[in-house]
Amino acid sequence: MPIKIPDQLPALSILGDENIFVMSEHRAVNQDIRPMEVAILNLMPNKIETEVQILRMLSNTPLQINIDLVRIHANPSKNTPSSHLNAFYRLFDDVKDKQYDGLIITGAPLGLIDYEEVSYWDKICEVFAWAQNNVVSTMYLCWAAHAALYYHYGLKRSIKEQKLSGVYKHQIQQPLERLTRGFDDNFWAPHSRYGEVSKKDYQSVDNLNILAESEQAGVYLVASEDKRQVYVTGHPEYDPNTLADEYQRDVNSGETPPVPVNYFPENNPDNRPISSWRGHGNLLFNNWINYYVYQITPYQLDAENIQTSITGE
Repeated sequence: MPIKIPDQLPALSILGDENIFVMSEHRAVNQDIRPMEVAILNLMPNKIETEVQILRMLSNTPLQINIDLVRIHANPSKNTPSSHLNAFYRLFDDVKDKQYDGLIITGAPLGLIDYEEVSYWDKICEVFAWAQNNVVSTMYLCWAAHAALYYHYGLKRSIKEQKLSGVYKHQIQQPLERLTRGFDDNFWAPHSRYGEVSKKDYQSVDNLNILAESEQAGVYLVASEDKRQVYVTGHPEYDPNTLADEYQRDVNSGETPPVPVNYFPENNPDNRPISSWRGHGNLLFNNWINYYVYQITPYQLDAENIQTSITGE
């Protein structure tokens, strides 16, 4: 089954041109099933690019998914037209009385800013708290993963002197874990961040399980015992050219960024990068929707039933 998205959302035609099965709202109204309700809290500046990337990953699930695109505040955006935001996005305050099967919170370009100095820190903490009672399972990506770990468990990140940028080899830590079912023992995933939480800090929390890590990039995939929290420190949703675009952006701004490792053929930024991670990325999102959302979510989606399905009481 497809994901259901608004008829005029640019992602509909983009994914359709890629032969990806998506369903418009007009067609979906005739489907007599209970679709999964998933919210995407998009913190990235270029929201259109990020929403296409994540919707592409969600499109491979056999389940029908209703998507709500959410933003944290109503401030003007320098990178996304106001017409797009007004047409397709809802403010968090407008959806916080609703319950969701799944929630995805994206990364944000805030790697060098202290959490408490982030302009919307209080609001994102409100989202973290709200999700505990109103969402069956939440996936946190990159900056959102570190921020949520700090909020929920007090885990502090260290800041690298040089940005971690590139595609790194990772190893599965729990072969029988459902979230990594179908993964190869070794797989590749992109990273683009300054922050890092040490392995020993993850291990200090009994509720957290390390599912995949890299010798170079550190811990990559972590999940809570109850499957309600999934932390991904990299960017499995990235397009093949995203790291190249970030690198060129930094060069154009006068910086001297490191060339993303294991990315450009012959380590030459003039060469076209070749993706090596998208198979695992699709599988990760598919496994999350299936095993961490669909398999444990209640049919009647409300706050009381969410708590009952999780606690078993």
